[in-house]
Amino acid sequence: MQMGTEEKLDLKRLISAAADGDRTAGEQLLPLVYDQLRRLARARLQALAPGQTLQATALVHEAYVRIISSEGEGWSNRNHFFAAAANAMRNILVEQARRKSTLKHGGEHHRQDIEPDQIPIKVPHEHILQVNDALERLEAMDDRKAKILKLRYFGGLSFKECGAALGISLSSIEREWRFIKAWLQKEIGDLSLNAP
Repeated sequence: MQMGTEEKLDLKRLISAAADGDRTAGEQLLPLVYDQLRRLARARLQALAPGQTLQATALVHEAYVRIISSEGEGWSNRNHFFAAAANAMRNILVEQARRKSTLKHGGEHHRQDIEPDQIPIKVPHEHILQVNDALERLEAMDDRKAKILKLRYFGGLSFKECGAALGISLSSIEREWRFIKAWLQKEIGDLSLNAP
């Protein structure tokens, strides 16, 4: 659903006020960004291996609480706000993957969905951790490529949305993404990124 000019101005005003610590603005902001955040969360969760216990609604709410609690660090506009949301979702997914991987929390057990007439398969909980570790190495090499990976893989943003968030042309984003995919193939092997 496209926003009208008046809604965009209201969104910009609320983001600015929330960034300045206005809690009321933060509460008014959620209904305006909820659908987009939910779309990002659904895209990210659908891209993960089957067996995830985190739901899109819970991911949106947790990410929203984190970004509002950060008092708008680094958001100067709508694109920066959604980039912060994508980063918060990434952190939540990484924390959950780490939690599931620890022995204390049953990390030695792999969740198996059993369907009639199907052989259960092991779910690779370490996939998200491998991508996160590679992302940290990429950040040390090239911060811009790391930001693109965060927005695409953890935020579920399209090429166009990534370009808008980072102020980069669509052709540059596509070129960078080809490099990122090749680099990740070399770093972590034959793992699908499942990004849009």
